[in-house]
Amino acid sequence: MGDSVLTNKQGLTEKEFLSLYNAEQYERPSVTVDMLVFTVMNEIKESYRKLPEKALKILLVKRGNHPFMGYWALPGGFVDMNESLEEAALRELKEETSIDNIYMEQLYTWGDVGRDPRTRVIGCSYMSLVDSSKLCVQAGDDADDAKWFKINYNVIEQKNTVLGKGCKVQNRVRLILSNDSEELTALVKVDKTFDGNIVRVSRELTESDGIAFDHGKIIEYAVSRLRNKIEYTDIAFSFMPEQFSLTELQQVYEVILGKKLLKANFRRKVSEMVMVTDEYTKDAGHRPSRLYKYNPNWVERHFD
Repeated sequence: MGDSVLTNKQGLTEKEFLSLYNAEQYERPSVTVDMLVFTVMNEIKESYRKLPEKALKILLVKRGNHPFMGYWALPGGFVDMNESLEEAALRELKEETSIDNIYMEQLYTWGDVGRDPRTRVIGCSYMSLVDSSKLCVQAGDDADDAKWFKINYNVIEQKNTVLGKGCKVQNRVRLILSNDSEELTALVKVDKTFDGNIVRVSRELTESDGIAFDHGKIIEYAVSRLRNKIEYTDIAFSFMPEQFSLTELQQVYEVILGKKLLKANFRRKVSEMVMVTDEYTKDAGHRPSRLYKYNPNWVERHFD
């Protein structure tokens, strides 16, 4: 643009404008980060002759201060002015659970006006998939406790309505989070409106018992996204050890998707995602199974 200096309608250069800028002229909402750390764990074996059942679990912390004191929440907290969202997420996770140095991806930003009783809060959520056997979870900072909760996700009601060029699908999802000592619940109404090529989705938390803030809705959304992504990405392998049997891998897919899969179809679908090894399982009580490992050269694609 040559050597000319641009000025605004008040005749100010950018340097002059910034020197006079008053950040107080606009109200500034607080910003938080919330982490959804998922894992798949073995449940207690009923018989040594059978592989243990697996369960999808999420890490929650028990709040040690108001609001929602004594309720369970996602690990998280407020973002400092001198750190990025990712830095804040990793810092808060370490402070509240002692977990450090894990990969997280941004999930969604939540901005409902009344979602936090303290003040106007915009929350950015992050999702991580981990092998919990490699983590040491310990509560810290303002958290009274940190525990894994088993996730039970059920669509308890569905209603389809035809609307002109499209339709509206209304689901009511019951979310139950449980461990040996506690059970938490949430009910989320999920509406999807299809209008030609336009899809609109809304979520409303209609009930919540024992779960702080709107975190029940955030968890429901994360599980929904997880179910969608496992169909066409390699995220399931984040839950697996370096070597695994195909039966164990199928169990992980089934527990995330919430349904049983046909063995032959599943093995066909994952055949290019895995590489065979020369190792076998050594568990007592059942026949040894061939072990596989993830194929890093696999290219993401949608399953048929």
